[in-house]
Amino acid sequence: MKHLSGLDATFLHLETPEMPMHVGSLNVLDLPPGYKGDFYDDAKAFMASRIHLADVFTRKLALMPFDLSNPVWVEEEDMDIDYHVRHITLPKPGTNRQLQQYVARLHSTLLDRSRPLWEFFIIDGLQSGQAALYTKVHHAGIDGQAGVALGKAIFDLEAGGRVVKPPRVRARSSNYALGMAELASAALRNTAQQYVKLFKMAPAFARAIGGLAKSDEKAAEKSLTTAPKKFKLLAPRTPFNVSITNQRTFAGRTISLAETKHIARHFGVTLNDVVMGTVAGAIRKYLKDSNELPEKSMVGAIPVSLREAGDETANNQASMILVSLATDIKDPVARLKQINASSNASKSTMNKFKAVILDDFPMFGAPWLISGVASMFGRSGLINVIPPVANVAISNVAGAPFPMYFAGALVTCYYPVSIASHGMALNVTVQSYNGRMDYGLIACRRAVPDITEIGDYMLAEHKTLLDLAGPMPSAQPAAATSAAATAPAPKPVRAVPKPKLKIVGKSAGKSTAKSTVNLVVKPVVKALVNAVSKPASKKAPKASTLAKRARVGATASS
Repeated sequence: MKHLSGLDATFLHLETPEMPMHVGSLNVLDLPPGYKGDFYDDAKAFMASRIHLADVFTRKLALMPFDLSNPVWVEEEDMDIDYHVRHITLPKPGTNRQLQQYVARLHSTLLDRSRPLWEFFIIDGLQSGQAALYTKVHHAGIDGQAGVALGKAIFDLEAGGRVVKPPRVRARSSNYALGMAELASAALRNTAQQYVKLFKMAPAFARAIGGLAKSDEKAAEKSLTTAPKKFKLLAPRTPFNVSITNQRTFAGRTISLAETKHIARHFGVTLNDVVMGTVAGAIRKYLKDSNELPEKSMVGAIPVSLREAGDETANNQASMILVSLATDIKDPVARLKQINASSNASKSTMNKFKAVILDDFPMFGAPWLISGVASMFGRSGLINVIPPVANVAISNVAGAPFPMYFAGALVTCYYPVSIASHGMALNVTVQSYNGRMDYGLIACRRAVPDITEIGDYMLAEHKTLLDLAGPMPSAQPAAATSAAATAPAPKPVRAVPKPKLKIVGKSAGKSTAKSTVNLVVKPVVKALVNAVSKPASKKAPKASTLAKRARVGATASS
């Protein structure tokens, strides 16, 4: 048996019929050219040969007596692959919107806790002739980064796949039917270990508190001034901050990763800041349409990974920071800069505590109480009157930068399908994949019935930021380099080593760029200026402006 950490178990205890706590993804698949087989049968056989590669596929919960402590993971020794891998055919015409609506309905139902907590759906009937894979895994056993590791078990880098060694045959263990005494004693031992761990971390936690209290007052004042003054303790109330039902609505949108990086570089912010800025601009327009935009800036709940590099353990290792979305600022660039400042201040505070944040903590005697409070809190309507801490959840997960294959079919997209919760009826999760930024928007259908509008507004906000950032770097520099190679070289004042094509860091980049300008670019530009007429040079800005206006932004996948 393996004990769930306190954080893992929390996702179980907070789960209610209105608030399922599983995460998933939607992948549209290009079948192999000339494929004539039954893809569902092939996918099921494929999964049967791969499930031993990830613990999440083969383990299930063993509940503690009277729910006094967290459950434990035990090995499932009677796996029913027909239950876990299912087949769905969309009704005609089989549009992308129909696919997304069906995924929303599938995402609204709870997973069976008597079985391993995952389900895969192979969906056909799409008018494009493609197939789709919808995955569904409980958050108790996996977070965003662990999900990427899980993907390594089921995805391949080539259509032909890879040879997977079958699991060794093992004798049935006694864990299949653990007794009450055994479970209770295991719970007591684990709780004792958790208290010891908590006690040992107390000095480090005290040092972190002391270090934060002794931080420079000027830095503290600066962080307060860079964050919006209205963003102090609580967020404003919006239509997203209500009790939810189990009904879901989902939309997927795709934005270019290269364009997003270009925006981040141009404005001196991070990729995650651009994601938050895109979402902030979209929900600002959405709420303004219905005169529901609050005067105070909205707040985003942003997950932060605590996972060490190379750690692929299938559990949760994350915390949360609050970031101002600056929705009270009309100008998109000023809003993006404000988001960056707020994010930096929140991350700075988080870094001081990161080493002492617990993902495992004792909960003996509390699980039944937490479950009861969670159910009462959602159904009583208290969430509708209590001031919210945050308005919307926004998460960004780094995915594979290369194409992947599932059961021989090419994965064309990777839309995350996450969790809508009481008090935050809208969740926007982004996963990068093969040059794309795939945005998955999931929400309570009653709170956000027109989620496609938010998705469309995101595309419009991205295009606005892209236009303001100017044209993307093109092949023009390469052409200039070719021209420079054929032009007469200027007489050198001193010996200069032949430049090498090399990627350099920020500090080295400054000196390299300066020498390149002085030794190559300036003479070339001078030669080009002498070679062309003045009227032609005057027309160049106009052509550049026309090229900028003609730029096509990101388009919706639906």
